[in-house]
This record gives sequence, C-alpha cells and structure tokens, in this order.
Amino acid sequence: MYAPARFPNITYPDAVSPNPNVLLGTQSNQESPLKYPSPWSTGQGDWAESYKKAIALVKQMTLDEKVNLTTGTGWRTEFCVGNTGEIPRLGIRSLCFQDSPTAVRYTDFVSVFPQGVNVAATFDRKLAYMRGKLLGEEHRDKGVNVALGPVAGPLGRSPEGGRNWEGFSPDPYLTGVLFADTIKGMQSAGVLASAKHFIGNEQEHFRQIVESIDYGFNISQPGSSNIDDQTLHELYLWPFADGVRAGAASIMCSYNLLNNSQACQNSYMQNYILKGELGFQGHILSDWQATASGVSAILAGLDVSMPGDTSFNTGYSYFGPNLTIAVLNGTVPQWRLDDMAVRTLASWFYVDGDTAGVDLNFQSWTSDVYGPLHAYAGPEYGYGLVNQHVDVREEHGEFIRRLGAASTVLLKNERNTLPLSGHERLTAVFGEDAGDNPAGPNGCRNRGCDIGTLAEAWGSGQGEFPYLVTPRTALQNEVVSHYGAFEAITNNSAFAEIAALGKLATEVHGVCIAFVNADSGEGFINVDGNIGDRKNLTLWQGAPGMLANLTANCNNTVLVVHGVGPVELEVYKQNPNVTAILWAGLPGEQSGNSIADVLYGRTNPGAKLPFTIGKERSDYGTDVLYTPNQLIPQFNFREGVFIDYRTFDYRNITPTYEFGHGLSYTTFEYSNLEVQSIEAGDYAPNTKGWSPAPTFGSINNSSSAYLFPSNMTRVPLYIYPWLNSTNLSRAYGADGYGDSSFVPEGALDGSSIEAHPAGGAPGGNPLLWDVLYRVTADITNSGPVGGIEVPQLYLSLGGPYDPKIVLRGFERLSIQPGETVQATFDLKRRDLSNWDTVSQNWRITDYTKTLYVGSSSRKLPLSAVLR
Repeated sequence: MYAPARFPNITYPDAVSPNPNVLLGTQSNQESPLKYPSPWSTGQGDWAESYKKAIALVKQMTLDEKVNLTTGTGWRTEFCVGNTGEIPRLGIRSLCFQDSPTAVRYTDFVSVFPQGVNVAATFDRKLAYMRGKLLGEEHRDKGVNVALGPVAGPLGRSPEGGRNWEGFSPDPYLTGVLFADTIKGMQSAGVLASAKHFIGNEQEHFRQIVESIDYGFNISQPGSSNIDDQTLHELYLWPFADGVRAGAASIMCSYNLLNNSQACQNSYMQNYILKGELGFQGHILSDWQATASGVSAILAGLDVSMPGDTSFNTGYSYFGPNLTIAVLNGTVPQWRLDDMAVRTLASWFYVDGDTAGVDLNFQSWTSDVYGPLHAYAGPEYGYGLVNQHVDVREEHGEFIRRLGAASTVLLKNERNTLPLSGHERLTAVFGEDAGDNPAGPNGCRNRGCDIGTLAEAWGSGQGEFPYLVTPRTALQNEVVSHYGAFEAITNNSAFAEIAALGKLATEVHGVCIAFVNADSGEGFINVDGNIGDRKNLTLWQGAPGMLANLTANCNNTVLVVHGVGPVELEVYKQNPNVTAILWAGLPGEQSGNSIADVLYGRTNPGAKLPFTIGKERSDYGTDVLYTPNQLIPQFNFREGVFIDYRTFDYRNITPTYEFGHGLSYTTFEYSNLEVQSIEAGDYAPNTKGWSPAPTFGSINNSSSAYLFPSNMTRVPLYIYPWLNSTNLSRAYGADGYGDSSFVPEGALDGSSIEAHPAGGAPGGNPLLWDVLYRVTADITNSGPVGGIEVPQLYLSLGGPYDPKIVLRGFERLSIQPGETVQATFDLKRRDLSNWDTVSQNWRITDYTKTLYVGSSSRKLPLSAVLR
C-alpha cells in the first residue's frame, strides 16, 4: 500500500554528526560563555497586566520581604516539597511548590494519570491540553500554587535515560507541541506550570555529587552536558521555546552542568538564551539542591532557590539572609532583587493564582490528620491539623481510561487476531506484569520497585494510586461477565504451569495474552542495579524466559508491553506464534480497563510510536555514561541532532518499528497532496533591547533593620531572611557554608541590554511563527470499521548536515469507513529554518526543501518540493 519514503541522496561518513561545528562544540571541559547582566522582565506579550500588579506590591515591600518571596524555607520545614516565605502584611501567602507532572505527589485522593510518553503516543493536542487541565485542577484543589511539570528535559537523547517517560518524545517538534498544550491546560486551572528540566538533563547517573558518592562513584561536580549551539537550538531548546510562547510561568533549571557551568548559574543559558532570546517573563526556579551559590547564581539569572537550604536540612542557605547581606553590601543590585520578586509575583498573577487558588489542605510528610506543623523540627514547634484528606479526583478516572486506550500502540496484528471477540473458548493471561503488587499498589515508596503490573514509573514524577485496575482484574471481569473460561498465571517462574496452560489454549483455539514490562526512574532510587537509568533495553521480571516458554506452547500469543520507552522486540516481531504486539506504556490507574478497551475493540487503536524501537541497543548511537570518565563527568553530545529516528535514517539502520508507526483495526489510504504558498513578508531580526533596569521602592540600608525579631521563636533549620548580627561578615551562621560566589564583569550593570536578534517576545522573534505554507492531504478509511489515523508531515531541510527528515506536522483524525477527511498542516518559518551560529538567528537556507506526508517516518507515500 505504501511506497518507501524518497529521501534526498545524503550520505554520512560515520556514526557521529557529520557537522564539524558539532564536534568542535562538544569537547570535554569546554567552557560556557559568560553573558551579563540578567535581563529584567518587561511585561512582554500578554504579561502586561500581571507585571503591573506585581510591581504595585513589590514597591511596598521591604528588603527582607523581597528575599522571603524568593527563598525556600528549607526541606520538610513546611507542608509542601517546597515553600517560599509568606508576606502576611501584603496578603501574600507562602507559595506551595509540589511534584509532579503525572499526579499530585505525597498526598492521597488524587488521580494517577498516564505518563507524558503516553500523551506523546496519542499525537493529540486536545488530549494533552485536557490532561494538563485536570492535573492543574487537582493540584489547585489540594492548595498547590506551582506544579512541577511538565517535562521537556530530558528530551530522550538515549533510550536508557531514566526519566524520559516524564517527558514526551525524543522528537523536539512533537514534544514542543504537547509540552505547550499541557502548560496551557495546567495554567488554565490557576496553577503555575514549572516547565523542566532546563537544560541538557539527559541522564540520571552523576546528576548530583552526594547521590553519586553514595553509589560509590568518585566525582567532584555533577556531569557536564557538552552541546554545541546549533544542536542546542534545533533540538533541546526547541520545545522550551514552545513552552515559553505558551506562557510557562515558571521554568526549573536542572542539576547537571551545561558546557561545564552549573545549569542554575549558567549565565549564557539563563540570561542570554532563556530571558534574552526567548523573552521569558516568569521566574527561574532551581531544582531541589541544584543551587550551587548565592550571588553568582542570582547574577546569572536564578530567581527562586528550592527548597531553600544549601542541601537538605543544613539550616544554611545561599539565598535567605545571605541574599539580604548581598543587597546590603552591593554584590546584588536592588534592581536584580526587584526583578526576582516581580517575576515571582507576576507568575502568580499571570495564572490568576491569587483568585483561583484554595487553602493548602495536605502535608507531604505524613498521612495523619494531625501532626507537627514543621515536620523536621517536631511537634514542640507547633502541632495541629495537617491533612484534611480532600478528594480532588471528581470523575477524572473516565478520562484516564480513555487516554490510556488512546495511547496504546498496535505494533503487530497477524491473522486478524485483534480485536478479540469476547467469546474465545479460553482466555489465558500470563505475566507478573498482569497482576498486583502483594504489598498493594502503593507498597513501594515513590514506586521504587517493579512488582506486579507497571502503570507508573519511579521517582518524584509520580503519585499515590487511589486504586489500580490491573490487567488481570480487567480481563477476568471481561470474560466472567459472560461466563467464559479464564485463567491467569502471574508468576513468571511457574514454567510447567505456563507451558501446560499455553498448550491447552492452543488445543482449544483460545488466546494467550502475555504482559511484560521495563521500568526506570529518578536517580535517587536504585532498582536491581538500575540507578534511575536502565542498564539495558531488555524486558524485566524474567519476562524473556516466560515468553520463550509460552510461545513454544501457544500459537496465538498477544504480547502487551508496559514500559518507559523502547525495548528489544525484534525476536517477538519475527516469532509467528506472537500474533499481536501492543505497547501500552505507563497508563496510570485505569491500566487494565484501558487495555481491555483496546483488546476487545471498544477503542480502535490510533496511537503512534513517539520513539523508535531498534533491533539492538547499539542502533541508537547514544547511551548513558555509566562510569565517570573524569572527576567532572563529561557527556559529549557528539551526535548533534541525530538522535532516535534521525540517527536510524542517518546511519541507514532498519528499526524493528519506526518512529510514528502504529496500526489500526482498519486501513487508510493517502492521496491528493496540495501545497499552498502563503505570503507572510520577510523575516527581520529583533531590534528592541532593554532600557535601564527599574527599581521598585526604596531599601533601608541599615543592617540593624534586618535583625531577627526579638519576639519570635525560631523554628530549627527554617530559612529566614533575617540576620543574626549587624556585622555583615558574621551575620549568618558559620563560615564556610560553601558559597563560592564571584561577581563577573558587567553583572551589576543595569543601564541597558542590547536586543537579541532572535528575540522580541515570549518564545522568540514573533515572525518565526508566520505560516509560509499550508499543506493538505486526503486520508480515506478503506477498511471495515471506523478508526483513528494520525497523518504526519516530515520535512527535508536539504542541507548536507541536516537529518534526512524531521517531523513538522501531525493531526489526529477520526474517520468512518469509506469516508475521506482532509488533513491540514501549517508550515511556519521556524519549521523551515536552521540555526545560524554566526548571526545568532534562524535562517532558511538555499537548499531544496521537500515535504513528505504519510503514516510514519518510513511510510511516506506523498511528497512535494516546496517552491
């Protein structure tokens, strides 16, 4: 039915990027450029009103109040995983920062949604927005102000990366679209989305010093992601530009170094790129313990430090009283502190957090109704109501079930095995992944195990299940509802029993359904030697042995994969006794019901792979660095933009299943490609810079004004803005708490900032979003049942160092039998451009641009050259 994609005749010499500038820009120990001062917010775009409201309050604040607004109170000192100080005099509450991108962490009566990678598999903007909206509503109704998500970093450079599943896809275009719609959905509920992790946070190994030392590794700094400028813009920064344009109110900087500069004090990334080029108007928030200094980080653009202490429960802070001191002694100018406060407050006003929010009704550190108000300090510093057990789920389970089914990818379907009729003589279910964790769905804290079915991976990006519908339960209910025959074996080591049941299913013409998984997560948890990142791409729980046993005895085996990303499936694709394969990802609390809806045809699968499944691990050309290569581990991104399907195309490797692949219970035909050129005018560099930095209100420069109030009881290890002494050299704590700050040249200069040519508005130069071409194609359902198809548009940029194709459009369509529906794609100036490192701007090259439309990255029957 499909003709192979007709790519330009581009060849490459080896497995690293052919672009010599990539190799020059990905050297070990290379240095990140210095860019100062930190741009101040100006109320660009639709931020004007919230900016004015924030300024009105900041003008009234004292120095210590501004510091309180930008400093976390310390780990486990308040109710949330992070809290800023409050300003009761002005009616400003302590802002609550809480994980996660898939559920409200550390509380109960919340929903567990399908993970980000499942959203990517739907290729559906509406579902992304709705999931974001419902997540936002649940955070809001628990009293959260800032939800720590969604995720575009990691993007997914290496398939073994532990937290890829929190994000969307290794394709920057797909991630950018769904990232932006998720942000819009979350913030529509009155909650700030903290888009993370900025940037280059592509593996868990060596992300933190103490964590790495605990695992037995000798490192002196977190690992450095060394990325060249063009790759940064065309791959890793791309979705963050979409997020900023969508109105992201908060962005979280990451643990890693970037080009050997701490991400949370990297002036090039925070000042020049994020606040300068992308025109970000909100606040930059540190990841927890990712603040490496005070003055240096602040001057490099960091606005809020979380959780506030230098490391958990030290009682010291790089911000807090040290920020008070820095302003008093002039190492942090008032305009910089004022900008930090304005950005933080404007973010809150931007999402209507001041009117939409509710009072905090849970505490992260206990499930008890009553407990210490400051958990780490203990009950002697306050005791009372800490958890009201508010149920915020409403009927979100129905959406979760629908999204789980919509994100299930049908990879293989031989002999029309699926959908099942529901009246098979015997339905036999196999696999530990089909059943329960004997300790309950929340039996492993932070999901730090792989026992029973996998519906959610581990780390901070998860939440507590209110219930978990397992595949075994759902399928048993399905069969028993009409008194059919059903058996399940959820012990992968029960070899004799598996063989016998598989053989019986064959003899009576029944069906065997095998459930398998592969897990990963955040680096603070080690599961069977997988320190966040996966050790390999094989199946877990002894599943390969179970499958070998089963498929040797059952000739009609349906394989369902729950997983965080790619796994090795070539042997099962080639096995004739494996008649169908589905990738179900991490579907959340309704897992079993979602897969039952697909297996029995209530949902016709329409999802597509948001990543490539290779035959073997080496096919991807990238991997995690598992052993330090020096005291500061160096991650050299020598592949440039060639990750996932781009490297498979580049190196002429045939995958097991390509990016964008996904079957249906019906068939589709593509025809009638048309391309319309749209006059949009010429592209012009931005010329608007920053006028002198404003200050808001006056500051009392007497250190005596900021001594601890004499009538207050200090909560131990709580971070306050006040001083112990009027002698600034001894004003706070012991010497040597670890701040190695310095004041770079130009960092204190608030006179003006030159325009960034690619800037001019949130997300970058507005002209980048001009539509230059409108592309349409007809999609016809040529099969027997209604179904979902996702036509995809790919573009060849044509240059000698460009990928053969890059995704630049998609649309999820519902089409009835015999019906033809037109797919429409808008190609924007940005979509056709490459990043020019010399002009520091986007440029459409003179190389021939060719577009392709089809059902996957390797099934592209329609093509046209752009004129």
